[in-house]
Amino acid sequence: MEAEKEKKAMSKYQAAVIQAGSVPFNLEGSLKKACRLMAEAAQKGARLAVFPEAFISAYPKGLDFGARVGSRTPEGREDFRRYFESSIEVPSPATETLAAAAQANHLYVVIGVIEREIGTLYCTALFFSPEGRLMGKHRKLMPTAMERLVWGYGDGSTLPVFHTPLGKIGAVICWENYMPLLRMAMYSKGIQIYCAPTADDRDTWLPSMQHIALEGRCFVLSACQFIRRGHPGERSSDRDDAGGKLHHRPQWESAGRAEFRRGRDSDGRNRPGRDCPVEIRF
Repeated sequence: MEAEKEKKAMSKYQAAVIQAGSVPFNLEGSLKKACRLMAEAAQKGARLAVFPEAFISAYPKGLDFGARVGSRTPEGREDFRRYFESSIEVPSPATETLAAAAQANHLYVVIGVIEREIGTLYCTALFFSPEGRLMGKHRKLMPTAMERLVWGYGDGSTLPVFHTPLGKIGAVICWENYMPLLRMAMYSKGIQIYCAPTADDRDTWLPSMQHIALEGRCFVLSACQFIRRGHPGERSSDRDDAGGKLHHRPQWESAGRAEFRRGRDSDGRNRPGRDCPVEIRF
């Protein structure tokens, strides 16, 4: 009976894969934008919203924080101070704000944040329920390349898969998806809605997500930020200018339809100048 109820609940619903940029180094601005996008997704009928990696409050693409072997520049130290101060503790008033927005819009939410614990930053995915509860978190196990300069390492204690009326939901962040044993761990927990927040907007990301959908027999939802050119700390506008999104069925093909508020993407390539919460139907 319970299996029938779960199957019926999962049979058809809408999810929003939100392709948008944060307000970098600006915690309040990024929180406000996230809450606005949740409301927009809910208005379009979504029951699940998936945000990009590090949406609160920046993926620092292109920054080196002034680091050289044996030295740091004063400018780089200042960049890191601002980045650190725009990160969030978990739990905190920031997570309460996100939880309240999830509750107000009756959404399950998966969102990438930069988490702060004592003196270390982590690239983390947070999970919120429509009841306004912080369900849990996943810390990126292995930051990629220069990310290791600013982010700490996660561990096996934060690899959750949550049983929900929408299916079993979990998240693997960006290039963690190239770690076979991590994928196997998620499959072994019966993941059905495989969320992949990312900063990778290259064409090669698409076949990787297709492979995971086939390999894991799961739905894959991947959201990438729009990131503007220039110094992250100067990107204070609410506009978005580059990025990507995708969603796949277990049979490999793209699922549902993508709708762009500023035109349509006819050939699947990333285009500048779009702010694109993406709507899909299961």
